[in-house]
Amino acid sequence: MSGARGGPQPGDGAMNAAMRPFPAAAGEALRDTRLRANLAGATHTIREKRNRVVAEVPDWPQLREAGRAIKVEVLAHLDTYLEAFEQAVTDAGGHVHWAPDAAAANQVVLDVARAHQVSEIVKVKSLTTDEIGLNDALAAGGVHAIETDLAELILQLDGDWSSHILVPAIHLNRTEIRDLFRATIADPSLGDDPRELAEASRRYLRERFLTARMAVSGANFGVADSGTVCVVESEGNGRMCTTLPPVLVTILGIEKLVPTFGDLEVFLQLLPRSSTGERMNPYTSLWTGVTPGDGPQEFHVVLLDGGRTRVLADQVGRQALHCIRCSACLNVCPVYSRTGGHAYGSIYPGPIGAILTPQLYGIEAAPTLPFASSLCGACYEVCPVMIDIPSVLLHLREKAVAAGAKPGERLAMKAVSWIFGGRRRFAAAARLGRLGQRPLVRRGRIVRLPAPLAAWTRTRDLRPLSSESFRDWWERRR
Repeated sequence: MSGARGGPQPGDGAMNAAMRPFPAAAGEALRDTRLRANLAGATHTIREKRNRVVAEVPDWPQLREAGRAIKVEVLAHLDTYLEAFEQAVTDAGGHVHWAPDAAAANQVVLDVARAHQVSEIVKVKSLTTDEIGLNDALAAGGVHAIETDLAELILQLDGDWSSHILVPAIHLNRTEIRDLFRATIADPSLGDDPRELAEASRRYLRERFLTARMAVSGANFGVADSGTVCVVESEGNGRMCTTLPPVLVTILGIEKLVPTFGDLEVFLQLLPRSSTGERMNPYTSLWTGVTPGDGPQEFHVVLLDGGRTRVLADQVGRQALHCIRCSACLNVCPVYSRTGGHAYGSIYPGPIGAILTPQLYGIEAAPTLPFASSLCGACYEVCPVMIDIPSVLLHLREKAVAAGAKPGERLAMKAVSWIFGGRRRFAAAARLGRLGQRPLVRRGRIVRLPAPLAAWTRTRDLRPLSSESFRDWWERRR
């Protein structure tokens, strides 16, 4: 097993330092043939399942539009819905905490654990808790968090981190997982049959479920008018965590709200089909506050900002907050399917990560991610809430250039703009280009440009300028 793969180190909770440039990380990933094989098989299977179940729904376009409209409504009146949600949770016996950043959210969870003298918690798979680096923050405070989702458990045992929103261990195959389990939680006779691997994790986790006194979850949705929290999952570990321990803390991104309970109908059709290719999730857990004698008897909700209000302020970029974390965009992306999630350096990989990460942490922290795309538009076509990811990528590329352009580059672009701005100037430049390119042309291609343009031809050939422009041809024909 490879151990920790040197990515964003989610434990620092805010990704303060500039991330590793995507081109360098992607270059390494592309040389890993086993990784590419794992990704190709898994993403193809998920795509095929999704396509089948989506085709069964005659009003799928209308469902997508309904989901988009609900998200637009929530973001337009987010302050009102957040206050309504807080009041509803409080009225139902829960406690609401407002966390402006990762440190504040982590501190709330640690304080609750200390108040109950808890040194170990069970945890539901949650990208939001990964985003804030909760596990590391708890460990620093003497509290051990146990991941109970199978894939997240695999990564925790391996010291690794997620490479896919829905299938975090997609970069590993079953033989690698067998070897890891043999070295950590199972005996040496364990085989690599998926059923055996699942049973090994089940035996390991069952005792933790039955003895846990506190659990932490994320949430797929929060219902503003009732204070209800919703988690959908496929293994049942979420149900165990949200019902057995007497204390439950839920970390909820402020964008995850829906106005009414009825609005869940739309998303509970969109999400499972787009994510796992299922008609409905095997486990859909809903809870509202505290019910005496049934489930957790102490419930806390942490409403996390963590840069979301900054994203909300961007009229174009705020679309990223519509995301329901289905991962459909990853499974169709030609870039992700070849590089995997670790190359993005973020717990949000793929097309959605390329637009969400630079906004959550600032374009300076991830200036290369908006360029990690071919702009083919496949992500927009499958997005269940119609996020126009290509448009946001172009928007962020403009910001990245403005934030990081060097004086020489700015001067060169101004010169090009001046040349392109006049017909005669452009024609003269074209004639000079035809003359200047002659020493560089080899067998009908320019295979190497001189510095500082050499980077362009390092990975591609360039066709030379035509010996005659269209305008010249047209004038001659006349």
